[in-house]
Amino acid sequence: MSLTAAGALALAFALEAAFAEPPASLHPVAWFGRAVAPFDREWTHPLAVGALVAVVLPLVAAVLVGSLVALAGRVDARVAAGVAGLALFATTSLRMLSAEARAVVAATETDLDAARDRLTSLAGREADDLSAGELRSAAVESAAENLADGLVAPLLAFAVGAVVSLPVAAAAAAWVKAVNTLDSMLGYRSKPVGTASARLDDAVMWLPARVSAALVAFVGLDAAALARAREHADAPPSPNSGWPMATLAAVLGVRLAKPGVYDLPLGGEFPTVAESRRGVRVVGVAGALAYALAAGVVAWS
Repeated sequence: MSLTAAGALALAFALEAAFAEPPASLHPVAWFGRAVAPFDREWTHPLAVGALVAVVLPLVAAVLVGSLVALAGRVDARVAAGVAGLALFATTSLRMLSAEARAVVAATETDLDAARDRLTSLAGREADDLSAGELRSAAVESAAENLADGLVAPLLAFAVGAVVSLPVAAAAAAWVKAVNTLDSMLGYRSKPVGTASARLDDAVMWLPARVSAALVAFVGLDAAALARAREHADAPPSPNSGWPMATLAAVLGVRLAKPGVYDLPLGGEFPTVAESRRGVRVVGVAGALAYALAAGVVAWS
């Protein structure tokens, strides 16, 4: 079974390298988002509805994906590996958002308005009044945070699930991605229906966020970055996102901040263009290392 899981991992990695993302019209995460959208409204009992949504929708996604892989396995193990690899590819994301982060950083040198417009694809913050340094900070923060929730979390879920079976591995990755998507759509204080989704995502992301921080410190050749990051990791409202962001700030020796929300002063200034580009590179290499880590877990199983 480890060979088919390894094949699925290899396929997902190859597709990420070649295409970055499936087309939007064919992206299962976009389909899931459309299924979630009707629940994003006022409810008489929002907490109860939200709890039901948080439990049922990710479970449905996991069962569908796991069943597809199981059915493919009845045809041939290689077909199952292909379906599982496609599913894993759909649940992971790094290259496209890293490219967007680099584009924002580059635009800060020549066109701040373009950089502000482009930032909307990365970070949920008002960008009209952000300085060049603050824009670069937002891009670097987004790259670090996406390493955890966009890549490491589904990869680790897949690798752990592979200990049981290939269908369980694919289902686990789909479940984690569904939980994260629910949080990104509903998990705001202004939306009581998203309270359960937000709390579930906090629990699911606890380990991936810290694994991501360790990968960033390792790639940045700065083991002490984790200790320095610990002092600031709880600054963001999320109990998890501060870990990869603060660790990357420590590796770069810069300040990262979201105005009015949090400040990660691991350096005196916001990142320069060169520092920002290095930060995105560190995240990219850490992402490749995450695939290797997942492959190691699969091989061990």
